[in-house]
Amino acid sequence: MKLKSLVHISAILVCETGLRIGGSKDTIQIGGLDNPIIRHPISDIPYIPGSSIKGKLRSLLESVYGRRTKHLQPQVNGEPCSCGLCDVCRVFGPHKNTNHQLGPTRLIVRDAKMTKKSIDLLTEAQQSKGVFFSEIKTENTINRDNGTANNPRQYERIPEGTSFEIEMVLKVYDEDDQQKMIDLIKQGLMLLENDYLGSSGSRGYGKVKFDKLEFQEIDVHKIKNVSSEESSS
Repeated sequence: MKLKSLVHISAILVCETGLRIGGSKDTIQIGGLDNPIIRHPISDIPYIPGSSIKGKLRSLLESVYGRRTKHLQPQVNGEPCSCGLCDVCRVFGPHKNTNHQLGPTRLIVRDAKMTKKSIDLLTEAQQSKGVFFSEIKTENTINRDNGTANNPRQYERIPEGTSFEIEMVLKVYDEDDQQKMIDLIKQGLMLLENDYLGSSGSRGYGKVKFDKLEFQEIDVHKIKNVSSEESSS
């Protein structure tokens, strides 16, 4: 099996509603928020982990094509597909299956960084309104008997309209159908636009869309070995 090409995938993810991907509570101080979002440990700017995007894409595609164990039985324990034969396993990797013939996982999903435009807008909001790159949404539980609100709680969310830079790399080997894998990824992105990313999607969180989606093929045989050229010069 030889690596034939790389497909660089880029897009702008736009939050059409507030987006929440939970972060660590380890640094919460007295009076702090109990439900923070994930942020860069140094800049404190929110980001979207590549694992969140990749896991959601895989889950949505498996909901369409089904899940099987490595013994080719229907997967019933909630875990990802591990059959080692299907297109989802080829692109995303066969879950916990070390005895397969697919070779390396094909899709790399980078952490999604906030765009400069959104950083500038939210920095301005921080200076003028004290908004720390997020919004605080308060939710309650409704008492069914008297209609009153109980158990108020606060959640931190990335505000609607915030955008992030999506970057993925698809590895294509000589035995792969490149277009078929690209079509699978496109299908996953379309499914995600009609579902949600992060938590609390049934309550309106996490609606996203992908703008400026591009697929750029890179011939690995044309990638120059810079270190070799420098050493010979």
